[in-house]
Amino acid sequence: MKLRQVFLYVFLSLTILYACVCTYMYIFQRNFLYLPGQNNNLRGEKLNLEIKEISVPSTENITLKAWFYNNPKNKYTVLFFHGNAGGLEKRIYKLNEFKNLNLNYLIISWRGFSGNKGSPTEQGLYSDARSALEWLQKNNISKNKIILYGESLGTGVAVEVAQNQKFAGIILESPYTSIVDAAKIYYPYLPVDLILKDKYLSLKKIKNINSPILIMHGGADIIIPIAMGKKLFDEVQSKKYGYFPQFDRHMMTYNSELKLELQKFIKTLN
Repeated sequence: MKLRQVFLYVFLSLTILYACVCTYMYIFQRNFLYLPGQNNNLRGEKLNLEIKEISVPSTENITLKAWFYNNPKNKYTVLFFHGNAGGLEKRIYKLNEFKNLNLNYLIISWRGFSGNKGSPTEQGLYSDARSALEWLQKNNISKNKIILYGESLGTGVAVEVAQNQKFAGIILESPYTSIVDAAKIYYPYLPVDLILKDKYLSLKKIKNINSPILIMHGGADIIIPIAMGKKLFDEVQSKKYGYFPQFDRHMMTYNSELKLELQKFIKTLN
């Protein structure tokens, strides 16, 4: 009898502890998902061109910091959705390559990032992305001249915005099938399907993309496994291209091979 009571006490204690952990993670989950103040250790460089520092109005009276480069001679404009951690200046090495590829670009910083007001949420980031798209269209840049580029966290946003639309192209760098799937890797002991607020269900949405798409993912990515990128690639119904180097990491190296893949992809666009 005493052994049964001890067992029951331990069971109830563990159950209460587990419930407390789940409750804590439910309340504070966005503090773990979004890391605007964290240094992503990406190398900083100087821009090799002149840009316009602009403000893009989004929803909830939030204004987004953004950089815009526009050379009238260039055919396409990249709408860049950055990943977690770090600000615009940490993506300069990529922006410089866009210029070398004869691409214009608009890169926005999410709400709650780079000093912007607001707090990041899934729906909030979708609103920010659509606001940036609307800004481009108001500046006479049509969807068929826009390439959506999603980096890490931003890939889920790019997939959402790209659904049932006709863009010039879509580029996904180090994408995830969903935040649910990614969270299961880090928190296998939690019922993430039930407690996650922001799910970014890219695997379910990617079949709805009609635009040409390039998916890039490194085999040495320890944050998002390359299997997720390949799974997304397999589900794409539109014209698709893949670049899966064995030794590249989460923030992919803009080496000659990757730049060649970007160049080849851009040449296939209408």
